[in-house]
Amino acid sequence: MASSEPQGAHPEAAQEQQIDPWSVGAATDAEGNALSFDYVKISQKWNTSLVDDALLERFQKVTGHAPHRWMRRGLFFSHRDFDKILDRYEKGEKFFLYTGRGPSSGSMHIGHTIPFEFTKWLQQVFKAPCVIMLTDDEKSMFKDGLSLEAAHDLALDNAKDIISVGFDPKNTFIFSDIEYVGGHILMNAWEFSKTVTFNQVRGAFGFDGSTHTGKIFFPAIQCVAAFATSYPELWSDTPPKDRSKETAKMACLIPMGIDQDPYFRLLRDNSHRMPRPSPKPALIHSKFLTALQGVGGKMSSSDPNSAVFMDDTPNQIKKKINKHAFSGGRETLEDHRKYGGNPDVDVAYQYITYFEDDDEKIAQIATDYRAGKILTGEMKKMCIEMLQEYVAGYQARRKEVTDEVLRAYMTPRRLEPSGSTTLPDRSES
Repeated sequence: MASSEPQGAHPEAAQEQQIDPWSVGAATDAEGNALSFDYVKISQKWNTSLVDDALLERFQKVTGHAPHRWMRRGLFFSHRDFDKILDRYEKGEKFFLYTGRGPSSGSMHIGHTIPFEFTKWLQQVFKAPCVIMLTDDEKSMFKDGLSLEAAHDLALDNAKDIISVGFDPKNTFIFSDIEYVGGHILMNAWEFSKTVTFNQVRGAFGFDGSTHTGKIFFPAIQCVAAFATSYPELWSDTPPKDRSKETAKMACLIPMGIDQDPYFRLLRDNSHRMPRPSPKPALIHSKFLTALQGVGGKMSSSDPNSAVFMDDTPNQIKKKINKHAFSGGRETLEDHRKYGGNPDVDVAYQYITYFEDDDEKIAQIATDYRAGKILTGEMKKMCIEMLQEYVAGYQARRKEVTDEVLRAYMTPRRLEPSGSTTLPDRSES
């Protein structure tokens, strides 16, 4: 199945969900209670395509690999032209991956790592070059009191976090906007900005007469990072001095959270108007990872109790899950044994589905929880052990990321598959 959404219609909202690249708010009912995010409604509003069984079957046929569990279970639920990327791959045409991070904390949480883990997996499957943008300039402009210097320091810390996910070192370029933006990428940004009217950015982002001009111009920077012509040095040992029309033909696939879609709608509407036209970038969107507090919540760097952070100790993980993870269990042991729990709202179960690859095991856990055979404490224990193992593995890799390793990833150079990474097997999951 391509979706793991709870069954049944979403209840009517008194206040609608609000989603944009800088803030996310769940809908609320008449009593002010947060409702779960309605992703079908988001897809319909923004006119995206849902990831369906037909697309998953085509992915497996074209790549020879079973779709990632996050595709199978609907965590990556929506796309724009992902099918066209499969067409390009089938024809042997080159494309690159692009994603990014707006550094807002010294350590990422597990919600931040999911898009990067998925992008790394796509890099392995497609053997595609990958560009990762750290928007430290954006964070300074949009977050009051955060200086450019402080934002840049956060970006370098986050870059080490991202490297720890395991990207192919010979086929990945990571850059800080503050350090790198200039030359070709800035030339593209200026040219792209000439194609976009203020009415377009106001419609996409809600800007008004009080919005400072840095915010108004920034979308051009983030958008043109999807143009291969922004990095001619990545595609050849002897790059041309000028951006070439041939390089411009290289397509781009962007894995992202659904809240970032407004940027790339703007890009898709205008990419053909560039002096060196580029294909519309393809997008694949993820849902928001559930906050520890449950339905309607989103993991947030500003709320340490909403998420498990990648620098948390095993004991901190245990305490957070036991204390803050919303339970779908009954109030008493007797009632739970008799009536069972609800895995659709149980945060520990949701986290298990993020990291357990075995579909049959996931289905059995849900069945046993609904039947009252698995207790809330047992569900949380499974979740704690899984998260402790995931975070410990990450922390061990993080210790190996020296300043020298960081600079190797952040040095512009020709990208090429090294064969150093491993793929899951090609059998069906």
